[in-house]
Amino acid sequence: MAATIKFGTSGWRAIIAEDFTFANVRLATEATARHVLGLSPSPTLLVGYDTRFASENFARQVANVLSAAGIRALLSNRPVPTPAVSFSVRHRKLDGAINITASHNPGEYNGLKFSASNGAPALPEVTESIERGIVALQKSDWKFRGTPVEDRIETIDIRDEYLRDLATKVNFEAIRKSNIRIGYDPLHGVGSGYLDYLLQEQGLTPTVLHAGRDVYFGGSHPEPDEENLGELRQAVRDNKLTLGLGTDGDADRFGILDSDGSYISPNEILALLLDYLVASRGWKGAVARTVATTHLIDRVGELHGLEVIETPVGFKYIGEYIEQGRIFFGGEESAGLAIQGHLPEKDGILACLLVAEMVAERGKSLRSLLKSLFDRTGEVYNQRLNIRLKPSVRKVMDAKIASDVSDFYGKKVERTDRTDGMKLIFGDGSWVLARPSGTEPVVRYYAEASSRQELEHLIECGKRWTTEA
Repeated sequence: MAATIKFGTSGWRAIIAEDFTFANVRLATEATARHVLGLSPSPTLLVGYDTRFASENFARQVANVLSAAGIRALLSNRPVPTPAVSFSVRHRKLDGAINITASHNPGEYNGLKFSASNGAPALPEVTESIERGIVALQKSDWKFRGTPVEDRIETIDIRDEYLRDLATKVNFEAIRKSNIRIGYDPLHGVGSGYLDYLLQEQGLTPTVLHAGRDVYFGGSHPEPDEENLGELRQAVRDNKLTLGLGTDGDADRFGILDSDGSYISPNEILALLLDYLVASRGWKGAVARTVATTHLIDRVGELHGLEVIETPVGFKYIGEYIEQGRIFFGGEESAGLAIQGHLPEKDGILACLLVAEMVAERGKSLRSLLKSLFDRTGEVYNQRLNIRLKPSVRKVMDAKIASDVSDFYGKKVERTDRTDGMKLIFGDGSWVLARPSGTEPVVRYYAEASSRQELEHLIECGKRWTTEA
């Protein structure tokens, strides 16, 4: 039976040797090649890859298929961050990129992500077109029988061009003058040799953990959340560091620890950075957040007279607004950040460096900065649950998400937001959201409230709601 190859919120991901095979990668690449050739007669695509098992081999197969199809392939000579891929597509004026990465997923996964000529993640109409092409190829029993054309494959290094540009987006002088001490954990991902290298180039000496390649990611998975940054937390405390910075497997997401080792959530970091960037850069206009992202962004927007735009989950929607010049700042709760003048793609390396700049310039711990922000906006607390679903439960859960709800365990629903999944907004400003993941067999449940007690109540309600499926 042919594998179902579907592009979720950030590309196609599957378990290696089950559905993510050389044959299926070649199939997806051929469909992508045909799509690109429909837009340009002589296109050039960048081919990148991460540090996962055999990623460089999958990337080479991508380059082979592209070259046989008549497309020039620029093949990275090393694992590369997703934001670096995006930058080089734009910098070199390419027709797009195929990146072999499963981002923050566990080590048994790999993935294929297509970025458009603007460096942004491909929009749904593009990925749906590629999916239809894959189905058509499967029906014709297509197999790769072409001959790779070596003259169309060029090995390149994109690190320096990306880092040179990144250095112009951050006030490194302020970081140096502050004498803050930084720890960094790339979690065995592609951030190693990029964020730490740039800090060293700027005269800073970070404490670095897990810089080497490990396709098992230390037995965990490369997501810089509170649980996975435990060793960085200990390093921050033992070495009396000012900040702990982390990036995920493809370095488009960030994770931040304060000077006491406490984890500051991406929602809180986004709100702090928005407030800081408006003050330090003088930026005005509109900002965007996904439907699952904190409404603390809205409160900061009210403070500064900013329009706040809500998008579905998936950074491609924010990337499109950045590309259009519609917004100067975009964020999603799963640790994604983009700013004007940079990329229509999330960049965890930039986010980490901006946090370092903010702490250096304001001379306070992140907890102190958050307290000062709450003094102006009121307190906001949020949490996300990832509930893994059995196939037998998935259809039931989908039906529940599509149903109308007027009362949620005693809380009257004031408004239902269907931007993505089911978001129930209550009269006191608290809310919950349930939506199926676009990359994993889980349902994501989010809750936000103005007190920790109310947040705990909404989390318990969510656990009941999902187990009653």
